[in-house]
Amino acid sequence: MTTFTEAPGSGPGWQVQPRALIVTIYGLYAREAAGWLSVASLIRLLAELGVDEPAVRSSISRLKQRGVLEPRRAGGAAGYALSRRGRDILAEGDQRIFGRPRARAADGWLLAVFSVPEPQRQRRHALRSRLTWLGFGTVSAGVWIAPGHLADETAAALERGGLSAYVSLFRADYLAFGDLREQVGRWWDLDRLQGLYQAFLDSVGPALAEPGGRGGAEAFASYVRALTAWRRLPFLDPGLPAELLPPDWNGLRADAAFAALRERLAGPARAHVLEVTGGPPPDVTG
Repeated sequence: MTTFTEAPGSGPGWQVQPRALIVTIYGLYAREAAGWLSVASLIRLLAELGVDEPAVRSSISRLKQRGVLEPRRAGGAAGYALSRRGRDILAEGDQRIFGRPRARAADGWLLAVFSVPEPQRQRRHALRSRLTWLGFGTVSAGVWIAPGHLADETAAALERGGLSAYVSLFRADYLAFGDLREQVGRWWDLDRLQGLYQAFLDSVGPALAEPGGRGGAEAFASYVRALTAWRRLPFLDPGLPAELLPPDWNGLRADAAFAALRERLAGPARAHVLEVTGGPPPDVTG
């Protein structure tokens, strides 16, 4: 699950766009139901997240315009199914969000060296945006860096985006000059990442503090909000080596918090969604 998450703000009560919540719901629950959810179910589920019906319908329309959702009917009910593009977007994010590997400095680095002609500045913007979303840091204007384990994911993403003609990818080791930990602090905006991780920790703290956990609608709302907040972070931080990060790195605590929240809430949240939707739909038609 990638592309459509809005950035969290600086405190525990940041707001996200309804369409980001809808993408999270489709990523978690629709793929086991032929990629389809009824409009009525979406309206009820989003109401439990504080989103009113007009905002739900407007957000669905935007996702349809962006080619993520397609109108479908099932058993006479109006609804929307994931498009091929929507399925690809969600599949792309699954491993990074739920199983991001942590690199080691000894694993080496991936360099992306690129040059885009001035008349194609939109392609340059698209390339920089894509590398940022993949978690690259910036060594210089046309030289970006990431942990070496991102090589295959990066190559596939650039090819899908039609950007591979502008980029050369290299595997590299850091030899000199300067302390590597200090260099990582220059290549990535670690202060910003620290703040984003702290905002996530602040937001999920109440749910983790409850000794009995949450059930039903509360579990669903807490889990969807938490995942919507979380799913952007593993793309901005590509799993940098722990030995090169500040000793008080919030990202490690945030990793543990998300895993604990998922273990506590994923089951009851899914049970609630099945209760609302009535289980998998009948045959979905165009």
